[in-house]
Amino acid sequence: MRSIWNGAISFGLVSIPIKLVNATESHSISFRQIHTEDGGRIRYRKFCELEDREVTQGEIGKGYEDADGTIIPITEEDLSSLPLPTAKTIEIVAFVPADRIDPLQMDAAYYLQASGAPAAKPYTLLREALKRSNKVAIAKFALRGRERLGMLRVVGEAIAMHGLLWPDEVRAPEGLAPDTDVTVRDQELDLADALMDTLGEVDLEDLHDEYREAVEEVIAAKAAGEAPPQSPEPATGGKVLDLMAALESSVRAARESRGEEAEHAEVKSLPQRKTARAAPKQTGGKKSTSTAKKTAAKKTTAAKKSTAKSGQGQGQGTAKKTASKSTAKKTPAKKSTPRKRSA
Repeated sequence: MRSIWNGAISFGLVSIPIKLVNATESHSISFRQIHTEDGGRIRYRKFCELEDREVTQGEIGKGYEDADGTIIPITEEDLSSLPLPTAKTIEIVAFVPADRIDPLQMDAAYYLQASGAPAAKPYTLLREALKRSNKVAIAKFALRGRERLGMLRVVGEAIAMHGLLWPDEVRAPEGLAPDTDVTVRDQELDLADALMDTLGEVDLEDLHDEYREAVEEVIAAKAAGEAPPQSPEPATGGKVLDLMAALESSVRAARESRGEEAEHAEVKSLPQRKTARAAPKQTGGKKSTSTAKKTAAKKTTAAKKSTAKSGQGQGQGTAKKTASKSTAKKTPAKKSTPRKRSA
């Protein structure tokens, strides 16, 4: 890998010669601007305002525009001789736990490569010290015309450096959260937790840029004179009016996509559905009177059936006595009917 910066890491009185190498690369597809009528390339030409002529890249330098519009030329020699200790040095200023770094500050990533044999021992020393301490190093360095903040950490057997934004370059998230009072119920949190558990973890190596692949398919099809592939019509979903139902469906779909059985995807009934079952009972007088009549009629019928069965199941002499006794005992039940009627 080609280095983009040569310098040294300043670790107290220890100096480690290193080379800075880009740790990431972009695989995005770049496009050219064209004239839509004939496909001709659109190019930008650079003109000098004073001479009104096109200039080459070798004739272009840097300049700072003052408040009154005056241009102050700044050369590369001016920048390389800045009175800064970080001009050619990555100066470590502190060691802190990794969780002290806000991910919002993360910028470009680089690898630090040991430059030559003399750098091997101090490079390894710093790497092993970072490993054992479980900390990251905070450093300052100058690159591309300005001083930057960096974080050094161990990646495999190498030291990586993440460029960090200065704290005052990170905006505060003011006015972004909902300004209305929202109550999240425990049942909703439980379903959200279930969805998170079902989705589980993912191996980042399995993720890839599907958008880039789709663009490549379009380019290949048009290059071959074929019609580009069409995207399927998106499913038209209505408004999500019931958050709980949406969470239930999400959990069920996630589990089914992982091949789990449907019974494992079932979610228990939700508390708000008790409304239909808990309808208030009517306690009107007419209804209770009708119910009392029906109950009295059922008891009378049951008494008659019981008398008949007991007479058939015993001897003839005993049956007559039992029947007469049973009839005598059940007779008050008939007389009690008028009392219930008055109820």
